[in-house]
Amino acid sequence: MRHFIDVDDLSATELESVLDRAAAIKAGEGPDEPFANRTLGMIFEKPSTRTRISFETGMTQLGGHAIFLGPDDIQLGHGEPIKDTARAVSRYVDFVMARMFDHADVVELAEYASVPVVNGLTDDAHPCQTLADLLTIRERFGFDASVAWVGDGNNVAQSFVLGAAMVGLDLTVATPPDYGIDQAVLDRAAELGEAPEVTTDPEAAIADADVVYTDVWVSMGEEDEREEKLAAFEGFQLTPERLGDRPLMHCLPAHRGEEVTDAVLESDNAIVWDQAENRLHAQKGLMVWLDERR
Repeated sequence: MRHFIDVDDLSATELESVLDRAAAIKAGEGPDEPFANRTLGMIFEKPSTRTRISFETGMTQLGGHAIFLGPDDIQLGHGEPIKDTARAVSRYVDFVMARMFDHADVVELAEYASVPVVNGLTDDAHPCQTLADLLTIRERFGFDASVAWVGDGNNVAQSFVLGAAMVGLDLTVATPPDYGIDQAVLDRAAELGEAPEVTTDPEAAIADADVVYTDVWVSMGEEDEREEKLAAFEGFQLTPERLGDRPLMHCLPAHRGEEVTDAVLESDNAIVWDQAENRLHAQKGLMVWLDERR
């Protein structure tokens, strides 16, 4: 049984295979409705636009059905242990996607589930976003591109650091001093390929980049840190002048006027909508790949 909790749950070869499968599905290749009469259970502790719609639409397009399981829909969070939820839900569905706060909760869910579990996001990682990011970069630039991450060393950044190392991307990460990538993640990246160059200077990171990636400075659940983080990230905003003619990536939703200006997001440089669409294709490719390896 294979699960997808962190992007480096895959080997580099397996990651390439998932991206190949996603690209083929996007191009209309492959069997029609391979998931007929199959069900995806979607457990949401955190709300989402792109995660819910892309997984639910993807399952429908593959011929299956998705069930939204929010905090008020199931007993998880109301006294039932994660391991009990995992074992019960596995008797009803063919896949589980979980979008939760605590990374350890998704790990435990996978430990006790008897069907593939996919991490739809935790406070530590967002591997499905990384699949979409890598698919977007591969389509537009190939993996010889240089990428600058500018902003918070958050869950999206940490998964992207690992994915970039696996495919050999040249990555520079620019964050304020106290908001960098966890050292354990940098160590894992070094083992997978090459750890990114790390700096606190956004201008230096962007200078030689082919594409620039950012994300919100204040993530969901960090609202009480808002004023502190806005002060810490002063000077990191992506403006038309700073970005130049470089393409912009952002996992969305964006806080316009904070990490990025409205003018940048509305410009032709923004490839964020292609990136968002690729969540759909990447996740379809992932689920088909996981299903083949039960």
